[in-house]
Amino acid sequence: MGATNGSGDGTGSTGPAAGYDVVVVGAGAAGLSAALLLGRSRRRVAVVDSGEPRNAPAARMHGFLSRDGMPPAELLAAGRAEAAGYGVEFFDTPADEITADGDGFGLRLAGGAVLTARRVLVATGLRDELPGLPGVRERWGRDVLHCPYCHGYEVRDEPLGVLGTGPGSVHQALMVRQWSGDVVLFAHGVEPDAEQREQLAARGVRVEETPVRRLAVADGALRGVELTDGRIVPRTAVFAAPRMVPRDGLLTPLGCARDETTGAVVTEGPGRTSVAGVWAVGNVTDARAQVPVAVGAGAAAAMDINNGLVVEDVAGAVAAARAVSATTGA
Repeated sequence: MGATNGSGDGTGSTGPAAGYDVVVVGAGAAGLSAALLLGRSRRRVAVVDSGEPRNAPAARMHGFLSRDGMPPAELLAAGRAEAAGYGVEFFDTPADEITADGDGFGLRLAGGAVLTARRVLVATGLRDELPGLPGVRERWGRDVLHCPYCHGYEVRDEPLGVLGTGPGSVHQALMVRQWSGDVVLFAHGVEPDAEQREQLAARGVRVEETPVRRLAVADGALRGVELTDGRIVPRTAVFAAPRMVPRDGLLTPLGCARDETTGAVVTEGPGRTSVAGVWAVGNVTDARAQVPVAVGAGAAAAMDINNGLVVEDVAGAVAAARAVSATTGA
């Protein structure tokens, strides 16, 4: 399928007509990290991206060494510029389908264009399905938060809340307690068991049993949590765990193996799927991967991909040399 072979002399691919060595789908932290390293490995790389970063609502990202406090959009812009400096090409359009045959892969873009490649790396991330309470979507990534490691320090010592969205909400409340001594778990249908209630009480986390009606927002900021009995519990920030849905639809037609319990695409090592030539990294396979983790995963996958391509290129060069030798009798 238009697969290209490296030239074997350190100059990468054989030219535009041959297709790409690697197509990376997704230009978030993981995808750009992989593209950068592959570009520096003198591979011909295309990055396809639909322009919908998960962390777009967040004003700043935190906990990333040397980049703490940087706006997410600035990181992505810098990553694009760095990768482009090594010849990586960008296609700002959704990817509709990945197909495979014995020679490589074809990636069909929205509009019908098809890119061909020897390898594919999928780093399409996930989408957050938010609780359906009024005010949550409006304030998401601002003062309605998910990850305390990302945003806990910025709301330290403030009156905080945790919305009960599932069994993990109790753990989230105990976690958030690390950043503030004033934490309320709004159970909202979640029923902590006796042991959990003991833990919450010991840590001074109050449990509010009355269901939540909405988040009270005024003057562009969260003011509190309104309950169904009309009371408003003042809070300046609320943590809520969304349902995290991987954007892994491109991997399904390829037949990538999935975990029988969770349904998640299974990977091993540096992101190898069960389909030879296909890698998946970042939030598409690891919902907990923060930006620095995703960057590392992308780099590890890129090295693994390039190492495999080197082996393939060497084998091709040896076969070609043997064919010449057999023909010339040398």
